Amino acid sequence: MDQERLEHIRHSAAHMLAAAVLELYPRTKLGIGPTVENGFYYDFLFPQGTTVSEEDLASIETVMKKIISGHHDFVGRSVTAVEAESEEADQPFKLELIKEFAGEGKNLTIYESGPFKDLCRGGHVDNTSEIPADGLKLHRVAGAYWRGSEKNPMLTRIYGLLFATKEELDSYLEKLEEAKKRDHRKLGAELDLFTFSDLVGAGLALWTPKGTLLRNTLDDFVWQLRKERGYEKVTIPHITKKDLYETSGHWDKFKDDLFKITTREGHEFAMKPMNCPHHTQIFNHVSRSYRDLPQRYAETTMCYRDEQTGELHGLSRVRGFTQDDAHVFCRESQVKEEMFKIWDIIEAFYKAVGFNDLRVRLSLHDPAQFEKYLGTKEVWENTEKQLREMVAERGVEAFEALGEAAMYGPKIDFMAKDSIGREWQVATIQIDRNQPERFDLVCVNEQGEKERVVMVHAAIMGSIERFLSILIEHHAGAFPVWVSPVQVLLAPVSSKHVGGARALLNELTEAGIRTGIDEADETIGNKVRKAAGQKIPYIVVVGDKELGGEPWMIRVRGQKDQVKMTKEEFIEKVRNEIAGKI
Repeated sequence: MDQERLEHIRHSAAHMLAAAVLELYPRTKLGIGPTVENGFYYDFLFPQGTTVSEEDLASIETVMKKIISGHHDFVGRSVTAVEAESEEADQPFKLELIKEFAGEGKNLTIYESGPFKDLCRGGHVDNTSEIPADGLKLHRVAGAYWRGSEKNPMLTRIYGLLFATKEELDSYLEKLEEAKKRDHRKLGAELDLFTFSDLVGAGLALWTPKGTLLRNTLDDFVWQLRKERGYEKVTIPHITKKDLYETSGHWDKFKDDLFKITTREGHEFAMKPMNCPHHTQIFNHVSRSYRDLPQRYAETTMCYRDEQTGELHGLSRVRGFTQDDAHVFCRESQVKEEMFKIWDIIEAFYKAVGFNDLRVRLSLHDPAQFEKYLGTKEVWENTEKQLREMVAERGVEAFEALGEAAMYGPKIDFMAKDSIGREWQVATIQIDRNQPERFDLVCVNEQGEKERVVMVHAAIMGSIERFLSILIEHHAGAFPVWVSPVQVLLAPVSSKHVGGARALLNELTEAGIRTGIDEADETIGNKVRKAAGQKIPYIVVVGDKELGGEPWMIRVRGQKDQVKMTKEEFIEKVRNEIAGKI
């Protein structure tokens, strides 16, 4: 089934959801009901005292399918603003839309289908019989502010899934069940990686020793790859005067997303939501010769954005996040080489963490909304042409996405597919000729003249919090050996074996292996089950034979049969896996 037809089917199903809700809850006020990936939703303001939860979805779905089975035609008709207001007189949200659309000179249409009519611009099937009821399921309830603003009423959003066939629906539901098992919020608690505190605030993650070790292991690898390519570390403060963002252009476009601070003297500061403007000031604090370029700055640091509470989600959407950020200041002739160095880093890193096949997306500006971007069309078009040429020279296929560019420049985004088939945007490289212009970033060339530099933005993990939400779910918490916070767990058989196990712990630790020990007064069965639940790659039961120099029987994560090897062979094996990023 082609995508356009599927969109029309899903849009038509959203109308049927609203029809069912009005039949069950007649005084409900209607919001909007668009299509989304894999289905649709509709927003409702239910009568005072009425609460609709996921327990109510089955009854709503039953009524919805009954209406669909009535084989109603979808009939659209144009109306004037006065006519629309008359027909939607008891629907305040629709009246707001009518007033807005009429003020913009838009045509107004109302679509009827059996017992239901709705202000709608169209895109429907001809008859409700074309909606595949066996591919339909209402599956989730959420809260959503009207038009996305916390100043407006909170509505109840009901999500529906809709696929062309029952088989496709069942397959997607299986994927959802697998996703629940892999949910990073659930695994993060079980593996003791991070937590949140109501006293600290929503969207502000707190990292445990294990979680911090995981973060640092990944970040250290990124730094190793960068250091090999000539990067240097820099450090910036977490706040700035608003003047910096006014110059960069971020204040006008993102001031509502910033945490703002007013000093006792009345000066206005902001918590930094990104690092690039600060880094321009490091570059610009002295005069630069062409011989000084490229300047490559790297920094892993926290940033902050005032996200709405309803949009927060575990680690994937937070208010405080950590960026493994880097910026290169170079000449035009050096751009391609610097871009390819970053590309090499990205490929090496993602192979090591278990994402072998990255898709490339060219994120370009939307010509129809150029007011969203800084700079001139000529600069944008030339930069995008340059990116296409780089992708071609690299020998990879890329797909283009209009409107996905940053405000200051187009970018190459890398897309990773996880183990259950979901695709995520991960690393990114961006060419920026606008901030060098706005901050007057130059070097002195061979002729003694000022030459405008180019700024290249590079994020490998990007937001480390968001990246870890993806990595945890991709591996279901069973990280590669080199990443695992605990790589080997020693389980003494009894209290008399604890001293020998501690000596082994020291020996493995000195060999560079992250080792834990379970000294609890419990059975070996319980210790092994606990360690397996923690997704530890290797478990070694320490008893008389192991301490007596006999070969070890190693329990290997994910394997039924144990592996027999000497202590020396085991240490060498684990060290090789760590060194080889396995």
